[in-house]
Amino acid sequence: MSHGILTGKQQGIALLGAMVIVLLVSLLASTLFNLSGQEVVSARAGNQGAVAQQLADAAAELTVAWFHDPQSTASHPQLSLLREKRQHDGEGGPSFFDLNGRSQFAGTSEQPDVALLAENPADERLLNDPEVGIFRAMRHLGHVEAVKVYAPSNPGLLCTVDATIATGTTLSVKQSVLLQLGALNLRPLKAAVQVTRHLGEFRQGSESAVRVHWGNLRVGETLVLSHENDIPTKSVMATVTGQSYDETAQREDRWMEAWVGGQVLVTQPDPEQAPGLPSNIHERQSPIPGVRLDQWTYEELKLMAKRFGRYFAIDREGLLYPQGVVEAGRGLSPDEVLRSQVPGDQQGLLFIDTLDQLPPRVDNLGVLRLQASYLEATVVMQGHVHLNPRGSGATLTALSPPRTDLNDTLVRMPVQLSGIQLNGVLYAAGNITVTGKTKMYGAVVSNGTITGIDSRDVLEVWYDHDMGQGWFRGLPVVHRAPGTWVAKY
Repeated sequence: MSHGILTGKQQGIALLGAMVIVLLVSLLASTLFNLSGQEVVSARAGNQGAVAQQLADAAAELTVAWFHDPQSTASHPQLSLLREKRQHDGEGGPSFFDLNGRSQFAGTSEQPDVALLAENPADERLLNDPEVGIFRAMRHLGHVEAVKVYAPSNPGLLCTVDATIATGTTLSVKQSVLLQLGALNLRPLKAAVQVTRHLGEFRQGSESAVRVHWGNLRVGETLVLSHENDIPTKSVMATVTGQSYDETAQREDRWMEAWVGGQVLVTQPDPEQAPGLPSNIHERQSPIPGVRLDQWTYEELKLMAKRFGRYFAIDREGLLYPQGVVEAGRGLSPDEVLRSQVPGDQQGLLFIDTLDQLPPRVDNLGVLRLQASYLEATVVMQGHVHLNPRGSGATLTALSPPRTDLNDTLVRMPVQLSGIQLNGVLYAAGNITVTGKTKMYGAVVSNGTITGIDSRDVLEVWYDHDMGQGWFRGLPVVHRAPGTWVAKY
């Protein structure tokens, strides 16, 4: 009897224990389920935060791109303010900074210089419209709420870019990032051709080998011409075409003027022409008022090339060595390096140093031989250049300098240039020697002189007006300042 009662009690205790275990397991499972759900939510939120941060960073980077692409901002007056250089440097050239080095961007986060806010219908369309919005490619991932540009917090920098993004899901996450931009401080080239010494020698066959369209010619010393019409007359009625002077009956240009420090001499004057020079040729400019030649400093360009372009050493045979490391058997011919396949194949800034990689002197200048059929680059040679392109060059569309139309509006005419072999800048610390006929779009600077082997050798240059504003293709207008990226929230 007592044994049966004891067994029942034991069974009851066992059942109660089992129920407690089941309850504990249920509570544990419920807790684990809740924790799992919270982890999923947390993971989703973290993922959305990462997406939002990447989108905000992309929005800021696209703002940086606006400085480099005038077409992307041309139809938006507020954005056009980004590229407009409203200050002037010590030489009177356009600049983002005043003479004290202060940026033209002076606003704050609350009152920025440029502000695009999605809460404004016009800005919302500009930013996020699925058809025409600047950020329409990111629309499936997020929504740009604001882009602001205002003063930098670090002296010497250009501006702060502030971009805010919200992800486009039900679990929306906002992210705002800041970054500061520096500006490339490369002096504008305000003339088509600039020569520090004389240009041409006073004997037949050795006169100036240069022809200039759309810009100025600047010569530090004497200019020697074979005929008076080697310099085109300046006329507002001149047609704007891509024809060379040998293809036209009358040599005229809307923008060309010659500024010469010394005399202008003519070896074969026309006896039927009245004495005196055309009004667009200005001789005896030195010492007063002087001929201003745009100079790029050695150390500044060298550092710039190492950061934003390509830097080469050169040996006495004219072989190039990347990063300035000269090793036997590792040299590259200029044809391997200095070549573009088609227009748009931009090689950027190419800096070729002196033989000893020290500032240029008379005894340390190498010789660069340019023979590529087409090259699109800013070539800075700390020595001499032999220019002898082999091939017919390329056809490209260039914009003429601004001219006033019937409505007194400045317009730039698209012109097709054919047979162009150099597109960009050719800057030489020494002399430039031309063999054959070379056609170029851009600007040329020689700290020595430009000569031809004989009278048939000609360097014909169409000036790129953008270079007078400090815009050089293949070089960044602005760049991220290291260590300035910050995620606000």
